[in-house]
Amino acid sequence: MAWNEPGGSKDRDPWGNRGGNDGPPDLDEVLKKFQDKLTGLFGGKGGKGGKGSRRGSGSSFGFGLIAAVALVIWFLSGIYIVNEGKQGVVLQFGAFSSISDPGFHWYPRFIQTVDVVDVANIRSVHIGQGTSEALMLTKDQNIVDMEFVVQYHVQDAVKFLFAARDPEKSLQHATQSAVRELAGNHTLDYLRGEGRSEFALLAQKRIQNIVDVYDTGFLLTSFNLQVAQPPREVIPAYNDVLAAGEDRNRYINEAIAYRNDILPKAQGQQQRMIEEAEGYKQEVIARATGQADRFLKVLSEYEKAPKVTRQRMYIETMESILANTDKVVIDVEKGNNMLYLPLGQTGAAGAGPNPLTLPPPVNPAQSDGGGSFDSRRDRQRSREVR
Repeated sequence: MAWNEPGGSKDRDPWGNRGGNDGPPDLDEVLKKFQDKLTGLFGGKGGKGGKGSRRGSGSSFGFGLIAAVALVIWFLSGIYIVNEGKQGVVLQFGAFSSISDPGFHWYPRFIQTVDVVDVANIRSVHIGQGTSEALMLTKDQNIVDMEFVVQYHVQDAVKFLFAARDPEKSLQHATQSAVRELAGNHTLDYLRGEGRSEFALLAQKRIQNIVDVYDTGFLLTSFNLQVAQPPREVIPAYNDVLAAGEDRNRYINEAIAYRNDILPKAQGQQQRMIEEAEGYKQEVIARATGQADRFLKVLSEYEKAPKVTRQRMYIETMESILANTDKVVIDVEKGNNMLYLPLGQTGAAGAGPNPLTLPPPVNPAQSDGGGSFDSRRDRQRSREVR
């Protein structure tokens, strides 16, 4: 049965109300008892005579022990460890005091505070394709949708903590500003083609200059331009334009290859014809020079002995003529006919040569008023020579 129920034991009152009063316990009395117990615990005076003196001695020892434990806890709470690749920024009453290198350190708590900053880890800012931040206007009035990643690490932990309110946000804004500026100074083909590496170097340098002005304490390690293409809505049309450009380049390359194949052949033929013409010219000149020299020699001999020279020229001419023909002329002594025998020809039936009868020759011994045969021959030859 509970102590406060009718018929219950009043001795079980937790508030110490053992009398016959059935009312609630006095609050002042409860607080007084609690205060007495607390005073006795920490060395306060209470009770009578020697008992109070013993309590004071024990309470002083307890208070000192508690103070020592508290001091030890305070001392141990100031020990901290800075891992490799990090720095500890020590603040004393809120102002910068020092930098803690990796290792064990201690600081007086409630006087100093420590912020540990990771200075070795590589961080990144990613601006993705398809977002409003990635759409930029180029120099040739085209819109380019870019995707790039900026990698960096903290170089100055103090600047990183106190120079800017949100240094990473500042870096993101600086990156967008620098990339927009550079994209506006170049064409879309430059960003998509041969200028990607150069653009990345320029962007990294420009972003670093901006974050240095902001005192963010960052050091950029790389700028990676991953994608640079037109917006997704116009990609099919742009691909058609690229395909047409590739076809044009292919046709140009084929034409150049054909030219490189034909032109050397034509130049070779041209050179050969020039050399043949040059050789023919030299041959004609040499032949004409030889004939002129021979004519001059014949003329010199003719002036010395006209008759003998004419006879020799006639004989040489006949030799050259008869040497190139297959006809034989037979002069029959005291005959009236000169037989012309085409020995190289045969009849239709293969019966042998088919001789032809020519008119009778003129007798050189007879004179017809025109002089002798030799005289007529000499005049004719002299006209040929002239």
